[in-house]
Amino acid sequence: MTDPIVVGVDGSGRSLRALVWAAHEAALRQCPLRVIHVLPPARSYATTEEGRVQETSSRDRGVVDEATTIVREAHPDLEVTSALPSGTPAAVLLSEAERAQTVVLGAKGMGGFGSLLLGSVALQVVGHAACPVVIVNHVTTGHGRIVVGTDGSAHSRAALAYAFEEASLRGAQVQAVHAWSHPEPHAYVSAAQDAMAKEHRQALEEWLAPLREQHPDVEVVEQVPDEPPVIALARASDRAGLLVVGSRGLGGFHGLALGSVSHQLLQFSQCPLAVVRPRT
Repeated sequence: MTDPIVVGVDGSGRSLRALVWAAHEAALRQCPLRVIHVLPPARSYATTEEGRVQETSSRDRGVVDEATTIVREAHPDLEVTSALPSGTPAAVLLSEAERAQTVVLGAKGMGGFGSLLLGSVALQVVGHAACPVVIVNHVTTGHGRIVVGTDGSAHSRAALAYAFEEASLRGAQVQAVHAWSHPEPHAYVSAAQDAMAKEHRQALEEWLAPLREQHPDVEVVEQVPDEPPVIALARASDRAGLLVVGSRGLGGFHGLALGSVSHQLLQFSQCPLAVVRPRT
């Protein structure tokens, strides 16, 4: 069976935007969509009156029923399944990620998914998931472009591959951004500075070459801005349908789950953000 796209829902507006994005992604990839609504651990019901348990269960089931109805109306041919597992959201989603193509979450939510953007749940899932994780805050339309940040690391190579795959599925352009900073940012333009810029551009072209061969249908635009990566990528995301980054790059310590660039872009990206880790 084809691995599904997994989406976490809680009934909030942001989780519904994540649902719409995930359903579209599943339709593009022609794979199942799995809708997950995480319940508190079962033991939390022990001291609750029976009526309260029933009320909570009905509301939770309603969240899932609404989500599946929305998807089936928009994509009647899409295979949709749902589940209401109990536990901590991060643990449940990390378990789901082991058997998923992608996990999709809204930037913020209610209940079990509260404050996903800045809280520990998002950081744990984005940093440790076995598959790509897409955080949906703003859903943009009319931008036929996938922006991807790269620095030559294994994580950014995985991000490049994911970006090209997405662009091919969507008929979109890839904007590859390799941001770098001159050691003396206020120095006048010199021959040495020009040489550094040329060196970085050549490196980017080398990283892109095999992917251009694999996806000849994808138009590629290269950018080598002399500025911090977060600023360059956040700016580019304002006119993109998706921003893709590796979970960490060359600047991180070995074993670091989530690098500073991807961490900051969770807050500053103006479009859905895909954080990709190399498959092991």
